[in-house]
Amino acid sequence: MFANVPSVLTPLRARVLLILAVLLATLVPTAPALATGQQGGARPGAEVVAVTQVADRQVDLSVRSTALGGRTVDVRLLTPDGWNPHDRRRQHWPTLWLLHGCCGDYTSWTGMTDVARTDSLRDVLVVMPEAGWNGWYSDWWNHGKGGDPAWETFHTVELRRLLERDWGAGNDRVVAGLSMGGQGALMYAARHPGMFKATAAYSGSAHPLLNDESVNRIMGFFAGQGNDPLRVWGDPVAQRRIWQAHDPFHLAKRLRSIPVYLSCGDGTAGPLDPPGATSALEADFNRQNHALAAELERVGARHVTTNFYGPGTHGWAYWERELHASLPMLLGALRVDR
Repeated sequence: MFANVPSVLTPLRARVLLILAVLLATLVPTAPALATGQQGGARPGAEVVAVTQVADRQVDLSVRSTALGGRTVDVRLLTPDGWNPHDRRRQHWPTLWLLHGCCGDYTSWTGMTDVARTDSLRDVLVVMPEAGWNGWYSDWWNHGKGGDPAWETFHTVELRRLLERDWGAGNDRVVAGLSMGGQGALMYAARHPGMFKATAAYSGSAHPLLNDESVNRIMGFFAGQGNDPLRVWGDPVAQRRIWQAHDPFHLAKRLRSIPVYLSCGDGTAGPLDPPGATSALEADFNRQNHALAAELERVGARHVTTNFYGPGTHGWAYWERELHASLPMLLGALRVDR
């Protein structure tokens, strides 16, 4: 509209053009905000880019995450009766985070257990987030550079805020997990004081620095899918402090004030195994869990429940059973009627 403005402006014409410019800036509407509440492009954080109803009370959120380098991962919600995240008058729901193990994904708990049919969870929002094939619930060291993947930041900051803002999650939370997810559950509760009111670990990696066997085993997991194992926590000697900061045994003091549930088999064939089954992994984790239980007792933890049930391998039949065994403790911490 200014194509025919003379190259030399009179003072009057200059004032008129200035007034017009101010009026245009005031009256022309700005671009609408993005659905996530962002303006002027993406900002750090997470946003839901797709929602899929996969079964009764089961909703999958596809979440794009800055902490994961802009990648999109899925989170499964098992929703409570009456859940309606769009009704802002409804109070937010108490939340159980269920963490999957290595080589699993966000569908593992609903696919392998009866969690979706458990009546005592109909008044709770159950959050089952993706954590990577071998993400270890950690912000990876990446040889000192940090960055993608930052699973801990994604879960405890980005996803938590997203769920509490838009999807009906309240700030009363508990966390449980199996194997790698058992370590994640203990670690998140310890590293983020006040975030979780209780934690449970089933066959969890509870003390990866226990001995050389334990270190070598977890390094083997770190190397899965052709990964450089030093990317996760670095070298267990040179980056010892990083390892200790992710080892529940070395975080035991931070677990003193909340209920903790630990369970594990001894790696021999148990009642839920085929005859002759063995698991060196479960035997290793059994020793780790005994060490953590002893350390929790030493540091004065007041609410520790252990179920070291002897014969039993590293399998879903035991983890489903242990979830049910620990639910009274977990739901009690949420003050949910069981």
